[in-house]
Amino acid sequence: MSLHIEDYALIGDTGTAALVGNDGRIDWLCLPRFDSAACFAELVGDGDNGYWSMAPAVPHRLRGRRYRHDTLVLETDFECDDGVVRVIDCMPLRNEHPDVVRRVQGLQGRVRVRSEAVVRTDYGSIVPWTRRYGNRLHFVAGPDTLYLDSDVEFDLGDHRLPCTEFTVGEGETVDFRLAWVAPNAEPPEDADISAEIERTEEWWRGWAHHCDYDGEYRDEVVRSLITLKALTYYPSGGTVAAATTSLPEQLGGVRNWDYRYCWIRDATLTLLALLNSGYEEEAGSWREWLLRAVAGEPAQMLIMYGIEGERRLPEMELDWLSGYEGSTPVRVGNHAARHCQLDVYGELMDALHHARSRGIPPHAPAWDVQRALMEYLEDHWRDPDNGIWEVRGPPRQFTHSNVMAWTAADRAVKAVEDFGLEGPSDRWRRMRQEIFDDVCENAFDPERGTFTQSYGSSTLDAALLQLSTVGFLPADDERMKGTVEAIQNELVEDGLVQRYSTDEDSPDVDALPPGEGAFLACNFWLADNLIMQGRVDEGRKLFERLLGLCNDVGLLSEEFDTRAGRMVGNFPQALSHIALVNTALLLERGHGPIEERAQTGQRRRGD
Repeated sequence: MSLHIEDYALIGDTGTAALVGNDGRIDWLCLPRFDSAACFAELVGDGDNGYWSMAPAVPHRLRGRRYRHDTLVLETDFECDDGVVRVIDCMPLRNEHPDVVRRVQGLQGRVRVRSEAVVRTDYGSIVPWTRRYGNRLHFVAGPDTLYLDSDVEFDLGDHRLPCTEFTVGEGETVDFRLAWVAPNAEPPEDADISAEIERTEEWWRGWAHHCDYDGEYRDEVVRSLITLKALTYYPSGGTVAAATTSLPEQLGGVRNWDYRYCWIRDATLTLLALLNSGYEEEAGSWREWLLRAVAGEPAQMLIMYGIEGERRLPEMELDWLSGYEGSTPVRVGNHAARHCQLDVYGELMDALHHARSRGIPPHAPAWDVQRALMEYLEDHWRDPDNGIWEVRGPPRQFTHSNVMAWTAADRAVKAVEDFGLEGPSDRWRRMRQEIFDDVCENAFDPERGTFTQSYGSSTLDAALLQLSTVGFLPADDERMKGTVEAIQNELVEDGLVQRYSTDEDSPDVDALPPGEGAFLACNFWLADNLIMQGRVDEGRKLFERLLGLCNDVGLLSEEFDTRAGRMVGNFPQALSHIALVNTALLLERGHGPIEERAQTGQRRRGD
């Protein structure tokens, strides 16, 4: 049975990632890419679907775990009556192939340790052929070939379940490496595990050193930035939303989606977090991924893409997996890629605008792409869509979507006015004003003093908090104050914001099921609004409560279930960590990427 989500830590090599439990088990690993089939899938199934354990063979307890300072090298200490051992886990930045390195280090006494390496490819459905050559195990199944090298010999046993027991004393180490190679490739050469751990530690520490934030929340900011880097696919520059699929938004529920893809919606906030923390190279790579992914007819632009810009992400259910704590179905692929969500045009225009504003060297085709997108949006911004939350119901006129269309027009105007690019700025200026008037007339409820989720609805939506962060209206505008107050009164449960409420007049809309967790990014957005309204103490209090929801190694999931006191949703969640960084910068510097983004729009608001 899987652990609580918060009991996992992430290791990765910027190509894929694994989740390591505080019990020493790796319960999730996809090779060779984030979106590849898992060879350890116990996280969303059971032990028969694959895991790799490493812990004392006798009764023991967790003494503590941590990442080595500013790295993605994980240390987990176990204590038993016989002594103390440490398990060191990392994924070295790959040279020829991805691999996982595990070292057992004796700290005190002499401890008997047991390891089981149950490799099950294709999301736990295939038992590979397994052969032993001395201290090397060879696993083969279809396109997957893996090698497990160790300092001790594994016993395959009657059921071909590799296991071993060994004793480690104080000052001694026992090393393991699991490597994936392409079909018909040569077996991996022997590795110097000490050198690999040292190389990995030095690389991450050197990367973290480039962070130019040195404020009160430095540890949390750097941990979040490292997590974002770990979720970035190095060959393309695309950042996946999370390392997992089908971790439920509600325990036992059915809203279980695959997040191992790149959302356009995350682009702007990702760029802002990276640019304002000193990572212009990564921001530039992310921008290049955006341009490659959206190349083509504007009408064919998607809300998400594969990590190399793939457009076909067919969704299917894996019926042999029992789901995380019985939360089925387990899905791979994501049907929402085919949703119509007009807000992504605004997100893209905003992202490219901020890259241009911060001096990332211009990319000649970028403006051609933007002009084509604007021509499409001019004719289609009034179209109903599925909205930011990918509502699987009838399309509607979502307020957030129209505000992001306004953002697209605003950033297009500024590209001409501020950067001298060629385009019909007068026409775009009229479009911007038309959208502004339309939203204020049709999406604002004067009796309640708040904007609503969609035209004609009574539903509140935490996405409305972004109206001020994109500059549609200042945070201290009375309409925004009323919206923030309404969200605090109607969407906050147990001190945290829910994504949206249920519109009783529109039962055909995909409503949030009772008991879904609070979406963590929305809570950072609320903190941003409070800070920009001058309610800094309130914003800081909320921010620090959110920091308190991080697990013991500083990671956040997508949502938090306040009733159960547990994380829910895919993990770790890029958007949660992006929002953490941006709010920390806003708090610490008295200004920040969110405020800069807002001021971009407010300079010429609705003229």
